This record gives sequence, C-alpha cells and structure tokens, in this order.
Amino acid sequence: MKIDRRSFLSLGVGFGAGIALSPLPWKLTDDSSIWTQMWPWTPVPERGESRYVNSVCTLCPGGCGISVRKVEDRAVKIEGQKGHPVSNGGICLLGLSGLQLLYGPYRVKYPMKRREDAKRGQGKWQKISWDEAIAEVAKKLGDAKDKTACIMDSDKGTVPQLFKTLLTGLGAPNFMRTPSIEDSFELALLKTCGYPAVAGFDLENADFVLSFGAGLLEGWGAPVRTFKANSLWKDKKVPVIQIEPRLSNTAAKSDKWIPVTPGTESELALGIAHVLIKEGLAKAEVSDSFKKIVSEGYAPDTVARLTGVEAGVIVGLAKSFAAASKPLALCGRGKGATPISLNETLAVYALNALMGNINKEGGLFAVPQPDYIRWAKTNSNASVAKLLYGKDTSLKALLVANANPLYSLPDTQAVKNALDKIPFIVSFSSYMDETAQYADLILPNHCYLERYEDVPAPAGYHKPLIGLSRPVVKPQFDTKHTGDAVIAIAKAMGAELPYDSYETCLKETFGDSWEAFQKDGVLVGANDYSPLPSAPSGKIELNETSLKPVALEGESSAFPLVLVPFDSMRLSGSSIGEPPFVIKTVDDTILFKNDLCIEINPKTAQSYNLGEGKYARLTTPKGSVKVRVHLYEGIMPGVIAMPRGLGHTPGFTGNDKYLAGKGVNVNELMGSAECPDGLNAAYGIRAKLERA
Repeated sequence: MKIDRRSFLSLGVGFGAGIALSPLPWKLTDDSSIWTQMWPWTPVPERGESRYVNSVCTLCPGGCGISVRKVEDRAVKIEGQKGHPVSNGGICLLGLSGLQLLYGPYRVKYPMKRREDAKRGQGKWQKISWDEAIAEVAKKLGDAKDKTACIMDSDKGTVPQLFKTLLTGLGAPNFMRTPSIEDSFELALLKTCGYPAVAGFDLENADFVLSFGAGLLEGWGAPVRTFKANSLWKDKKVPVIQIEPRLSNTAAKSDKWIPVTPGTESELALGIAHVLIKEGLAKAEVSDSFKKIVSEGYAPDTVARLTGVEAGVIVGLAKSFAAASKPLALCGRGKGATPISLNETLAVYALNALMGNINKEGGLFAVPQPDYIRWAKTNSNASVAKLLYGKDTSLKALLVANANPLYSLPDTQAVKNALDKIPFIVSFSSYMDETAQYADLILPNHCYLERYEDVPAPAGYHKPLIGLSRPVVKPQFDTKHTGDAVIAIAKAMGAELPYDSYETCLKETFGDSWEAFQKDGVLVGANDYSPLPSAPSGKIELNETSLKPVALEGESSAFPLVLVPFDSMRLSGSSIGEPPFVIKTVDDTILFKNDLCIEINPKTAQSYNLGEGKYARLTTPKGSVKVRVHLYEGIMPGVIAMPRGLGHTPGFTGNDKYLAGKGVNVNELMGSAECPDGLNAAYGIRAKLERA
C-alpha cells in the first residue's frame, strides 16, 4: 500500500491526537499535577484527615464537576467528579492545574488603588481597605450615573444579574458580554425559533456529525463532555466530518477532513442545503424565500469556486448527511471563543432544520434561557462594538469582572484607546491580568475554589442545567466575593437591596430548591421542547440580509495572505492565563523558547523564501510582530495560522517567569468586524509576510 506525504502526516497527527485521548497521558498528567504542587510557593499540608469536596470548575465555560481532595484545610488534588451529568468523572489539563491558580503568587491579595503619581499600566499601587475601596467606587459611580458600563465573559447567573441591577439603578443600560459564538447562536435561535434560547447539541445520540470548524478535541463546548462523545462516536462508528482550513487534532481524528477557504463555511453549508432541497432529501418544509435564495445563489458549482471544495464533494456530503437518521451539524471555530457571523450559524441551523432535527434526540436543541432569577427584571445589554470600538466616548466608569478585554478582545490597541478615554476603571479580577494592570482600582474576587456561584448550563449542553460552584477552602487572602462587593457598593449608594450578602442572595434565589442544590451540586430541568421551529409561517425562513458574508479587513493587493487564530487544549486562551504547569506542556512548534511560531504551508513559505524555524515579520492592518515559521502541510496555501492564548504582558505579578513575555497575543493583529446584525464576527484578517 502506498502512503503519500499527506496520508503519512494525517496518520502521524491522528496518532498524536489518539494518544492525547488515551488513559496513559492523563495518568501521567495526573502524576505531574501532583508533582507540580511542589512549586516553591505551594504550601505543604499538615498531617491530618483527608476528605473530598465536590464543586464545579469555572475556569472555562465547560462547567465540569470536580472533586477536590483536602488534608485539613489544604486542597491537595483536583479530580473529576464521578456521576456529574456534564463530565462524569473526566477532567482536562487546565482543571487539573487549578491548585496553581489558588496558591500561585500572581493573585491580587487585597484591594489596591493606582498611586496618584502613576500612569495606568505602570504597576504602581497602594494597598487600601475594603471600606475605602467600596466608598470610592460608590462615589465615582454616583458621579458617572448612566455613563457607567460593565463587561463580563458571561451574562448568565446571579453575579451578572447583580451587576445589571446596579446598572439599572444608575439608569445605565450598558452591560456587555465578551463576544463569542454564543452571541450569534442566541440571535439565530431567536430569529428562527421565536424565543430566547441557547444552543444545545445532543452529541451522544447523533449518528452523523458534520462539523464546520468546531474544535471538538481543542476545547469546544464543555471539553470533557465533547471528548467523551468523540470516544463514543468511535465505538459506535459514527462518521465525523471536519470542515476547516487547517488540519487540527479534530480534523486528524475525524473520518474525513475537508479543507475550506477561511470565512466560506456558511456558503458551503448553504451549498449542501441546495442539494438537500433540489434532490428532495429535506424532511422539513422551507419557505419560498429561503428556497429561492438557496436555489439561485448556492449551486454546487458556484459554491465550489467560493470555498475551494469540489462540487462532487458538496453533493456527496449532502447525500451522506441526509442518509443518516440523526445527523447533526455543528459550527464554532476552535473552542468557540472566536466570534462567528450570524450567516454561519443560520446556515448550520438550516441544515439541522432541513433534516427535521431541531429539539429532537441526536439534534440541535433550542434550550430556553434559564429563568430562575426572579428578584429583578432588568434591560441592560449593550454592544462591545458600540461602546469599545465605536465613536461613543461618553463612558465615565467601567466595571470589569471575570473578563480581560485588554487581552481577549480583537484589536487590543483600539481597546486600549477606548479605555484611555474612560476616567475610572474598576477590575474585580483575582489575578493581575492585562486589564487589571490598566485599572484605577482593583477589588479582588475570591478564587473559584473559595466561593459560591451558580453556573448555568455549560456551552452546548442540550438540557436545562445549573451547577453549583462552592467554596472548597477558606479565602487565602483579603479578597471579597464580587457579589458581596456589588451588594456593598449598591448599599453605599443608598440602594435598598433585600440581601446582606451574596450567599443569602443565592439561597433566596433558589428558595425551596437550595437544600437539594447544596446536596447534589446540580439542578437539571425537564427537557420538554417543541420539536418544530416556531417561525410565523411554520416553515424554515432565512432572509438574504442575515446571510450576507463578512468581508476580511485589509486589501488583498497589500495583504495577500489570510491570518486565522487556532486553539489548543494546552492553551486556555482565557482571561486568567495559563497555570505554570500548563504552559510547560506547550509544543515547541507553537512556542520555541519565548518565540511564537506561526503555521504556514511549505508552498506558501517557498514563495517568500522562508524555511523551518526562520524568523519572519508578520503584518496585518492592525500591527506587525516578529515570529518564527513552522512549515505545516496541514494548512491551506495562502493561510497563516497563529495560536490563541500566548503573549501576556510582563505585568503578571509573580507569574512573569512562567507566562508573561512568551509569544504574541494574536488579538494584537486581529481587527473587529461586524456582520449586518451588529455582531462581532472577526474570524480572521488579511496579512503579509516578510523575511526578518
């Protein structure tokens, strides 16, 4: 049998991905996580009684159940919680390393105020008391009133609701959520199903999986759940087709990888829809307008020219998708943190709807938004694009909690320029991240292992579910739960709230369910939804405006290449950065010493006279950085891939040795792009390469 170069590459990468999912490396990782608790700053527990406390990990949107082993009041090991409905005993690399975030030296240990003689970002702070901090925030917000805004990574749960309540009292409808795939899916479901919902996918019962870029082995959705589903698919011989411009671990482990021109995933999905309708393979009725759009604009030959996928392959995908009894189409680049356009989510929704697989076993579920927080009704949602990228310079105060916009939002220079115009910035971060460094006041939150918090259904979960993250150890430093801080600020401003503490708020929110919630650590609602979309006509409806593609920033004549970010399970890309152990596992084809490596096809590299490991200058309309070149045949010619999760600035107090100054933050080079419905949809940007 002849094995060509690409087949050999696929075999090698597939083997590597398979090893990553076998028990052996996880056992080694488990042993390593224990070893790494012997870092010099990790406390050694006293001899004493050993016991376990169950909680929920909040280091990513996955909401996995964890079981923390304690000796006296010291947490010494984190394991997966057996029987948890999301993760069922599994745990990822980041979750294993959580104790380094609890005991690490890079935590903010008490309230701090920027010194009057210092500029933002200089790292000159003075310690203040909590009473002083609360009083100053209350005064500043009282002055700012409706010119106050808040940004968080999530808008679900009691803590975001407390912030929204505070903003509503100020007359400020300016609550922002960090852009992600959730934005486009929620809008898509509202347009198609007619009610506020989040997207859930019944991964475990699907019998054909068509993934448009979803990093199923890179941390998409609830990572541990997705890993387990992938193993189940292999056991049941469920075909998995991965569509993306790069041979990721997911693509290598799939049954078939289909390279596609970046940004044309929606066109490919609609090309498949064209075949389903034309060949009479669709199982649901479609409106005349949708049929007209798909029939006239997305014939296989037309789509082939746009996407680089052959017309015959498009027809074959449609027929295979239709032949399955429970086919499931997914989307979301990498982990899903990278925003995608509304047209892409609508196109993927249409594929599921055409097969009659909405709110059915093995399909896509429109999970109703949890409505358990009944103590306040607010209308406080704003656009990041409008307030941070737009021309609105009226903000006087910004509250930042569980988010790091100065690192995680695209076009970091534009974000910095926007922050420069805001007179007062408060960070509630537990760690000295980029945004905390740039704040005027830091009111540090407890670490996730030190606090209570409700955790609504994790990303992509197809049942109504709320988890409970609970304190495993007492607070190590003079920190305060952000919920308590918000309540204290509101009371200092004269607001009448029925709660004296966040814990009281949480107990009263769940009422009679609180005891069971405490005991089980999770509440699961009934999975009882309408099986059909509830559009006015009762048919599948999409309009041409919503399907308009998003153009890449930059002129192709000046920037002939396309830069796209990619995700790895070894880099969380989250606001808190990586624990020291995790950063040590990153491959040297991603991070060589402190140099970031970009992936480029050998044919493209040859045209620029670039070789393996050579330095190059990578430039986009937003900036220019020096990088190393990694030649990779698993990426389409003309495309550059750059990892997310590196390039933290040297202000991570106590963490510089392990994380800061390593690599480049891809968001420094990315731009912000809006689709017609106002969502941030910057999936890539045009770029050029030069020898350095």
